[in-house]
Amino acid sequence: MSELYVRLNYLFNKYYNGTASEDERDELFEIIDSSATDAELASLIHQAWDSLDDDGPLFDKSKSDEMLAQILRTNTEPAVVTPAKNNLPWRKLGVAASLLFLVGFGAYIYSNQKKQVVTKKSIAKIHPKNDALPGGNKAILTLANGKTITLDSAQNGLLAQQGATKINKTRNGQLVYEAGINADAPVINTISTPRGGQYQLILPDGSKVCLNSASSLSFPTRFTGKTREVTITGEAYFEVSKNPNMPFRVKSDNTTVEVLGTHFNIMAYNDEAEMKTTLLEGSVKISNGTATGVLKPGQQAVLNKAGRLKVLDDVDVDDEVAWKDGIFQFRDAGIDAIMRQAARWYDVDVAYEGKIPQREFTGRISRNVKASELMNMLGYAGVKYKIEDKRITIQQ
Repeated sequence: MSELYVRLNYLFNKYYNGTASEDERDELFEIIDSSATDAELASLIHQAWDSLDDDGPLFDKSKSDEMLAQILRTNTEPAVVTPAKNNLPWRKLGVAASLLFLVGFGAYIYSNQKKQVVTKKSIAKIHPKNDALPGGNKAILTLANGKTITLDSAQNGLLAQQGATKINKTRNGQLVYEAGINADAPVINTISTPRGGQYQLILPDGSKVCLNSASSLSFPTRFTGKTREVTITGEAYFEVSKNPNMPFRVKSDNTTVEVLGTHFNIMAYNDEAEMKTTLLEGSVKISNGTATGVLKPGQQAVLNKAGRLKVLDDVDVDDEVAWKDGIFQFRDAGIDAIMRQAARWYDVDVAYEGKIPQREFTGRISRNVKASELMNMLGYAGVKYKIEDKRITIQQ
């Protein structure tokens, strides 16, 4: 057994038992961060994991948060809409799907009805027969002439040219529109993500959009006139380029969100009871028939199917946009709301044996993990399930 194994085992147990000094905690985090390969890190972690007491409880939320914060502290970058934070420490968090998931660092979940002690034995009891892989960068671009381009398999570089507008795919998986300067009439393009897909693009005006799974965005190849208008279904995060002379408008069904330059998220899936617009920066105006609301940063406009609009203050915006940073994050969410997210990301169907369990959960976990690992988090809180043939069944 190498000295590194011995040292990690010692540090891991000290941290686990709450007796590690500050220097020892820093050393543990450094080993995790500096491991050369996924295999090395996983091997080190599992060696330490195997030495823990089978009946001992896993880390509580405060320790989970501390460990996650330490891991994320390295290699952080400015928040931009790129395949985004897929390049953060997701190499670490990929293995951390065994570290963060198995041991509970950063991947934690609580039920508001019953808090359960999670042990190694309780983890070992969960053995899904099948599984579903997480989604990734997948989308189809439909040009004005009806031609379609599968973006995930398309080569990098120039994909097409419509008039003076060039459409490029970058090495990091973004779609970039470069508008020309001539007077060609703009035409409409549409980018659509399937279930299990997401994509990022830069519009002709420089605005950045991150499109979630099972979503679409229609937009002109060049913005002209007095406004910049796009149409969405599903969910998208926008960073709009400022242009006071040409407001930016996002339409979804009968609702319009108007901005000058701002960062905001719109969730408008047809299978959700409400459309939610969450503002991170700037100001937006929401209009739907006779209902109108103006948002300030940290507020959220909630529009139900009947057209009633309400504005919520002091919303945790991190919860609403965690998806674009590769995280499932929910707060007091019902099992049905969580499973709608899972269905879209893992491209699975969801069924319920009997009534939907009336419980609420708060937690977070990487979207890079398999479906079984997300479901295990719920399993710790007493939710029974099975995964078979692209179907997750919640059992009574």
